[in-house]
Amino acid sequence: MQRALGIIADDFTGALMVAGYLEGAGIHCPVLFRPEGEIPPAAVVMAGTRTRTVPVAEALAELGRFTDAFLRAGCRRVAYKACATFDSTEDGNIGPAADYLADRAGQRPVLMSAGFPRFGTTVHQGYMFYRGRLVSESIKRFDPLTPMSDPDLVRFLGRQTPHRIALLNHAALRSGTDAARTAIEAFAAEGMGHVFLDTTDDGDVETAAEVAASMDRVVVASDPLIIAYATRLGRAMRPGTMPAPRHVDGPTAVLAGSVGPIVLAQLAAFSAEHPCLSLDLLDPAEEEGLVSTALDWAARRIGTAPLAISTATGPEGVAAVQAAFGRVEAARRAERILGAIAKGLCDRGVRRFVVAGGETSGAVVDALGITAVRALPDGPLGTGFCVSTGPVPLSLYLKPGKLGADDILLRAVKAMNQGSAR
Repeated sequence: MQRALGIIADDFTGALMVAGYLEGAGIHCPVLFRPEGEIPPAAVVMAGTRTRTVPVAEALAELGRFTDAFLRAGCRRVAYKACATFDSTEDGNIGPAADYLADRAGQRPVLMSAGFPRFGTTVHQGYMFYRGRLVSESIKRFDPLTPMSDPDLVRFLGRQTPHRIALLNHAALRSGTDAARTAIEAFAAEGMGHVFLDTTDDGDVETAAEVAASMDRVVVASDPLIIAYATRLGRAMRPGTMPAPRHVDGPTAVLAGSVGPIVLAQLAAFSAEHPCLSLDLLDPAEEEGLVSTALDWAARRIGTAPLAISTATGPEGVAAVQAAFGRVEAARRAERILGAIAKGLCDRGVRRFVVAGGETSGAVVDALGITAVRALPDGPLGTGFCVSTGPVPLSLYLKPGKLGADDILLRAVKAMNQGSAR
């Protein structure tokens, strides 16, 4: 069948966020985690990858596999979804992904946009603000893999690509779609490789989506533009609707690998009502020993109440673990441990997983062997709920580590118990 759009997300939680919004808008959007196999019929299809923090060559190889799969499946366009704060290093991987898709499509400039006004992340005059502060002065500066130290995204992204980047600012976007298209065409005539669009408010997003849908340009953007863009393209194909799935019955476990004060507050609220085990990544035990300890602890509790297992820590703890293992290996150690724990919990009958952290979510999904899911529509807790489509169905709630109120883990468990996330 002919499809309007294939979207490749740089992590799993972001893929589910977009799919959940589209499902809520009546646009069926299956989420795939591997490019092999048949792609379900839908006007818009989504891929969840782990391209945000892996080496550039590895990220581009994964991007290429999904691009090939989507083009074979009849997608007219392919877009790349990055996180709202464009988390990345000076090497990539957003710039390299944009260059790769532009080369595949044979056209420039690429339209780029960051931010998510609904959650307090905005971009004005090319500068990013997170919850009212420059991103470089926010908690994002403590991110263990992608600390955001430069709020000027045009300048920052310019270190990731050899192509020049132009800025289409808030004032230009307020002038309307015709003026914005004219400006982009002028930038193209000047040889610009990319055009970065402000996201000062939702009005900027709507104008950018109208422009993107009407122009034959590659789009590399965060959630709001991707959602608005995909909604326009998906509705134009008049897709049919599908009933939302229901959650799977069975015991529930929470796994948290994100770091920082937000997830620690969420774990504190959860542990006030349910058992919670915190693992120390500096424990001299080998990874297998930590996994075995966690599974032995969990085995005595599975089925009696929801439980949580965490490697989360604050800035001082992160610094100590990184000093011992290195920045990347510290994160990968936590992911391997929680992935192995997830597999062990599933083998012991757990059928519902609440996971905090984008990279942790990827590790858990990989460890559980999940290849595709159906996202539930946006609801009171936002997005992130899904049901796997494999031989052993599982319910999952995958959330970014730095989003959500203190009680979100408790509310996610309750929503699963009630059988619906809405």
